[in-house]
Parts: sequence; structure tokens; C-alpha cells
Amino acid sequence: MTAIDDTPENKNFLSPLNFKFQVKKCPHVNFFVQKVGIPDISLSPAIFPNPMVKIPLPGDHMTYGDFSVTFKIDEDLQNYLEIHKWIKDLGKPVDFQGRYDIRQQKEYTGEGEKSDLSLLVLSSSMAVNYEVVMVDAFPVSLTGIQFNTVDRDVVYLNSTATFKYSYYDINRA
Repeated sequence: MTAIDDTPENKNFLSPLNFKFQVKKCPHVNFFVQKVGIPDISLSPAIFPNPMVKIPLPGDHMTYGDFSVTFKIDEDLQNYLEIHKWIKDLGKPVDFQGRYDIRQQKEYTGEGEKSDLSLLVLSSSMAVNYEVVMVDAFPVSLTGIQFNTVDRDVVYLNSTATFKYSYYDINRA
């Protein structure tokens, strides 16, 4: 191999089908996940003033995009209701009992107000290659359910949950 040989060792492409999703707080969502993505990340530049031109420098504030998960809804609504209850407990629409109950849970169990989310990226041989962990995530929205009798074929229902989180790490498995 020469010094200028830039041939990659692994020539396989990343497949959009090779992933698994896990969140301890919502185990019924994991199996039915249809679509999920690694959120965007950006770094706001600092601007150094100059009489001639403003010079951008690396900043110190990162911004992470929202994390969204689209899943098929099971007929017992278990997966939908897991996220619905989580949002409801955080938002306390009727009383403070749900918020009180969720705050009594230990954070490290993944059952509290926040939970880590894991996206496992699989290799072409279906082995875990990377784990993307959204740290201290909590749901901020859950799309509604639309029933429809107009379609000729059965189109099973989906919902999308959107999460905020502190940051994410991408770790080699």
C-alpha cells in the first residue's frame, strides 16, 4: 500500500434498513419503528469584528435538531399510549399526580421524566456497528391518529413522536 492509497477498507454502503431503536420507557414502540434519523447538529460561529470584514471563528454553542420517531400503531394502542402518557405526565393537564409519580422514579432507570434513547446502526452483516444515544430525552409532541374509510387498501396507521434532549453521542460498538 502506497502513501497516497486512499482506498477505504470497508466498501459497503450504509443501508437505511439496518437499524434498531430502543427506549426503556416505551418498550412497545421499539418493535414498531418505521422511520428514525440522526438529528442535525450545528455550531454557531463567533464573529470577530474587524474594520474591513467580519471574521468568523469557531463558536461555543452547539444546537441539536429534534429527534423524531415514526412508528406503526398497534391495535391495542399500547405504543401510542406509552408516549401519550409520558407527555401527559409531564404536562399535568388535570392534576399533579402524574407529574408527582414520574418524579418519584429514579432517573437512572429510564422511567423518570427523561430517558436515554438509543439508535443502533447495523452493519451489512446485521451486527451493531454504532450506537447513537440521545441523552436525557423527553417527548414534546405526538401526532394524532387519522381514521379513514376512503382508502381502498388497508393503510395501517402511523404516528410520529418528537423528542428534545440534552445532546447525543455516536459510539462505536
